[in-house]
Formats: sequence, C-alpha cells, structure tokens
Amino acid sequence: MQLDLTLAGLVGGFVVGLTGMGGGALMTPMLVLLFHIDPLAAVSSDLVVSLVMKPVGASVHMRRGTVRKELLRWLMLGSVPAAFCGVLVLRALGDDAGNRLKLWLGIALLVAAACIVVKARLQQRSRAEQRVLVAAGGPLEAPAPPALNVRPLPTLAIGAVGGLVVGMTSVGSGSLIIVALMLLYPRLTSAELVGTDLVQAIPLVGSAALGHLLFGEFQLDVTAALLLGGIPGIWLGAHVSSQAPDRIVKPVLFLVLMATGLKLIGAI
Repeated sequence: MQLDLTLAGLVGGFVVGLTGMGGGALMTPMLVLLFHIDPLAAVSSDLVVSLVMKPVGASVHMRRGTVRKELLRWLMLGSVPAAFCGVLVLRALGDDAGNRLKLWLGIALLVAAACIVVKARLQQRSRAEQRVLVAAGGPLEAPAPPALNVRPLPTLAIGAVGGLVVGMTSVGSGSLIIVALMLLYPRLTSAELVGTDLVQAIPLVGSAALGHLLFGEFQLDVTAALLLGGIPGIWLGAHVSSQAPDRIVKPVLFLVLMATGLKLIGAI
C-alpha cells in the first residue's frame, strides 16, 4: 500500500506542478476511493502534503519570473484567515456541508472548462482576422500589453472564497483560484496563472493544514508515503509548466478542470 501511495503522490504532484491545480481534487478522492482512507483523514493528510509540495513548484516559477507578485498580497489577505475559518465551519456543520460545497464547486469547474474552450475559439478567430488585416496592409500586431492593473477588492474576494473552500474540502487552492484569476485577469499567461497560484497557495494551505492538524485526523504514515512521490512529481511538473507554451498547458488545464469537476459531482 505504501508504494501505491507513493505512486499516487508522484502523479498528483506532477499535475499540481504542471497546472497549479488538482492536488486536493485528485489526491483526496484517490485516498478515499482507492485506499479506503477516512475522508477527514484524507483531507487532513492531503493538506499537509500540499503544504510541503507547493513550495517546491513555487520556487521553480519564482526563479523563472512567472509569478505576478503584485497579486500575492491581496490573495493572501483573503485566503489565509478564510482557510482556517473553513476548518471551523466544517467542524460546526458536519461532513454534509462539505459534500454540498464539493457539488457546487464541481459545477463551477465544468462551466470554467467550457469557458476555456470558448475563449480559445475566440482567440483563434481574432488571430485569423488580424492576419487578414495585415495581409491587406492594415495594422500590425498590437503592442505588448501594459503592466497588470490590479483590482484589490475582487482579488481579495477570490482569496477569501478560495480559502474557505480549501479549509472545508482541501479542494480549490489551485482549481478555483486559477479559474477566478483567469476571468479577472485575462491577460495573464498560463505559466503566470500557475506560478502565481502556487506561491499564494503556500500560506493558504498552511492555514488550512494547521486547522486540520488541530481539529482533523492527520495520519503521518499516509502523508510520508505521498510526499516521497509528490516532491519529485511537483518539481518535474513545475519545470515543464514554466517552459511550456500556452497551447500545451491550456489543454492540460482544460482536462484537469473537466476531470476535477466530474469527480466532484460524482459523475466519475
């Protein structure tokens, strides 16, 4: 069983490093469905694993300059206290509240996956129209986009909602926040989305993990086995992500969103 857990950690770590999402949405269901681990223990162990793994992937993106530091402060101001509160809310309301939240999160991720397809089609059409204009002697490519115009309150709200969901379910530190950032800041590249999310998720997951260590059912043997595979997995995934073009990373983001959404609503 320990070798199987290590392999599961390797796969989960690679997906997190490549896309910035899927850690809780993949690992927690694997622990519950494949290894028959108690759901609360699975959530607690997964959060501790994520707390160790995410700095590995984040350091790669920091070195390669694919982190938008101007967003980090506002995301963390919302996410860190909300994540700890999410653990307290889960303890107060029981497991059923977390299950309902997973259903709605799954629906949101499926909608977001559809939005990625629509956005890609619109970008294809825009590029085709631009080529026609250039061929006809019209305007050339637009200049490089200006510096990111940070929107503090919406960004803080994204962190708060994401933190609350993570504290209750261990899901969302990547999937939910990346989707929200993608919609709020459409000019961010896929590598910037992944890198920024991995860095902001460190204190977020740390807050949620602390809550679960105090009130959850943390299992050291499960966590250690997952980390043996997860650390090299996220390192490899982050290296691939930071160098891969959007046309490679975005399809992977789409597939992870679809798989995560379907798993959360119980369709797979």
